[in-house]
Amino acid sequence: MNLNMFGLILVGVFLGVAGQLFLKAGTNHVGKFAFRRDNILPIGWKLATEPRIITGLVCYVIGVAVWIVALSRVEVSIAYPMVSIGYVVNAVAAWYLFGEAVTRSQLVGIGFITIGCYILAQS
Repeated sequence: MNLNMFGLILVGVFLGVAGQLFLKAGTNHVGKFAFRRDNILPIGWKLATEPRIITGLVCYVIGVAVWIVALSRVEVSIAYPMVSIGYVVNAVAAWYLFGEAVTRSQLVGIGFITIGCYILAQS
């Protein structure tokens, strides 16, 4: 895989990460909720009109378009495991942006993911 293809895959992955982080920020803004028959419309409307959630969904849509382009150029057996990079970035970003804990076992897993992605990128 050349640098351009790796970059294209990374753009798709980072758009997915951005989408996930915007969705989290949007749900944090809306607050905890439960879908019940009596509140499904008010909560649904609140979620559908929350700007951070809309931004997250837009990131996902653009990310899918980029991913389709990437898959037209790179074998899925190489490209798809690179999505794991998103787990690493998401864990770090969630820790930084939302104060979420990153445990020792998560750090070990992140290390394995990083090594695996490096090995795959070399093939």
